[in-house]
Amino acid sequence: MRTQVKVYVGSVVAIALLLSGVVVRTASTATTSQAVDAVILCVLAIAGELLAYSAPRRAIGSIGYIPYFAAAILVPNWLSIATVTLIRATLEAGSQREGIKRTLNIASHAMMQSVVILVYLGLGGKPLAATPAHSSLALIAREFGTPALTAFVAALFVNNLTIVTAIALSSGRKVLSTWIEVVRATVVFDLITSPLIFVFAWVYAAFGSFAAAAMWVPILGLRQVYRVNLELEHTNEELLELMVKSLEARDPYTSGHSRRVQHYSMIIGRAIGLRDRQVEQIGRAALLHDVGKIYEKYAPVLAKEDKLTQAEWAIIQDHPVDGANLVATMSRLRDMVPAVRHHHENWDGTGYPDGVAGELIPLAARIIRFADTIDAMTSQRPYRAPMTEHDVRAELVKCRGSQFDPMITDRLLSSPLWSTLFAPSAPVSVPRRASLAVVSSGRRANPAGVRGA
Repeated sequence: MRTQVKVYVGSVVAIALLLSGVVVRTASTATTSQAVDAVILCVLAIAGELLAYSAPRRAIGSIGYIPYFAAAILVPNWLSIATVTLIRATLEAGSQREGIKRTLNIASHAMMQSVVILVYLGLGGKPLAATPAHSSLALIAREFGTPALTAFVAALFVNNLTIVTAIALSSGRKVLSTWIEVVRATVVFDLITSPLIFVFAWVYAAFGSFAAAAMWVPILGLRQVYRVNLELEHTNEELLELMVKSLEARDPYTSGHSRRVQHYSMIIGRAIGLRDRQVEQIGRAALLHDVGKIYEKYAPVLAKEDKLTQAEWAIIQDHPVDGANLVATMSRLRDMVPAVRHHHENWDGTGYPDGVAGELIPLAARIIRFADTIDAMTSQRPYRAPMTEHDVRAELVKCRGSQFDPMITDRLLSSPLWSTLFAPSAPVSVPRRASLAVVSSGRRANPAGVRGA
């Protein structure tokens, strides 16, 4: 894999050199004033680079591309490429990154700048620095707005694809899933800033460098606000992981269980036609569905190897409520509370903790119910082998309308995604532990059907 990454980075360097060469041969001759403009804009970019933020999968983001792109349409020739490359190389020289990462970052910036220039000029764009002073924004936008915006979007796409592919190769992940994880947090901001880049370039061309610098200051401020929100979201994700790892560390039974339930829940969400945003929210709730078991009162019950008494079963039935109360302490996770609280409710009202039925059960909780049960059925148990796809299907059909939502059952079993729940993998082995059945009970019985705890 290391060799693949080296070959890939070498290819990026070669493409960057090729595109830069095309710019040198096709773009206009550089002038002294253009050199000054390119330097000034790239110096402004340093502030954006120094305020870089951490993105998922150790990617690094910044808004340095705003003055970079502005330089590309103000000075669309080799000067802006050379200046951007020099600035990037200087910053990389002072970083602690590996040499191959430094090389990739420098080459990707050179390639990005070349793409902006070639697309802009190819669509009829002209150097904004050469336009008459104080030309109106409306006039400039009519002439060069479409080429500029198209060039910006194309360059952002190429740069993101370049970095994401490198991350995917180095981590052994698929490019598409890595793209979604890394780019989705900033794609809206990047697209919104594309018109802002054009305005920024026009301000520089019409009113000079001081006006552009004055405009750059509030842009940096807005980006810092966005950065804080993004990092807060990342912190929440890390807290979710920490909570799940803490639970798994104390109960071997749950090791990997929450992640598998998350995986199954997201597949089921897609199978029934939910939007990506909904699927993502359900996945987060599924990851936390058993977090209530982290409390000390569950430790002896979960470690017990015999059947549970009525009192012990009553304790186990508290974990959805305890989990919901725990999740509710975090304001950004409160929308997950209903799913965590009701993930053991049954369609016919025989579940716990509240005995709600039908569509009164939150949709996310109904989906997690399926995922939790499927994981229980397909896990290796001391007393039985994992159930086959055929057996699981039969069990879901059997419990349709009692334990499971009939609509979800029908859509899931008829979906092409059904088989992906049973993708080949090593059997999940579950250590011997207490049986979550009641020896004798006068209260609501554990309903028929295989299910998770």
